[in-house]
Amino acid sequence: MYKSDIDDDKSLRTSADRVFEALQDAIVRGDIPPGARVGETELAERFGTSRGPLREALRRLEARRLVERTPHVGIRIASLGHAALMEIYYVREALEGMAARLAALHMTSEEVAGLKVLLATHEQDEALKADMAYFQREGDLDFHYRVIQGSHNTALTQLLIGELYHRIRMYRYQISAYPKRPQKAFGEHQRIVEAIEARDGDLAEMLMRRHISAARQTIEKQQQG
Repeated sequence: MYKSDIDDDKSLRTSADRVFEALQDAIVRGDIPPGARVGETELAERFGTSRGPLREALRRLEARRLVERTPHVGIRIASLGHAALMEIYYVREALEGMAARLAALHMTSEEVAGLKVLLATHEQDEALKADMAYFQREGDLDFHYRVIQGSHNTALTQLLIGELYHRIRMYRYQISAYPKRPQKAFGEHQRIVEAIEARDGDLAEMLMRRHISAARQTIEKQQQG
């Protein structure tokens, strides 16, 4: 491969990365709502890119099941029906509760300290301060991700940080933007960390289950309203 070809490839990856991150954030934040149909031309204009990087970004989002392509129909933002979402939240309540219990038993002191630093970083977010929303980026910048990893249980981690992880992030953020939920959710995170630091597995599991149950009940109330 010639140097110019390598440079072009690097440029494409860099542009695709930028578009991927911007588009993923727009989906997770609900700026492009679940179930919305979008076109490549519209997206290219919106994110200031050409078709090549956009298509690469869309392929990556499709792999994360955040977008769906249908022949002769086009691109649609992924969505979960109410019943399916409720089923997932019941599963999350049980499995993430267990993850919190195991995290209290197995997280190292350094991992617990990192979890506290993460929450201190979250606390500085302007939207959270204003009690408007609680946005967490993926992976190590996500409280739930860090607790699941802290369980040090491979089977549990694979179940919870699999193909549904990114779709659940989308709904978690949108739920966090409901009135009076952001600060409440952050306070619940703080109490879970305190239980983990105290090595109280029973309390950590109970608090995590209550935390996820509260989010599920918020969704149900919104649906009823």
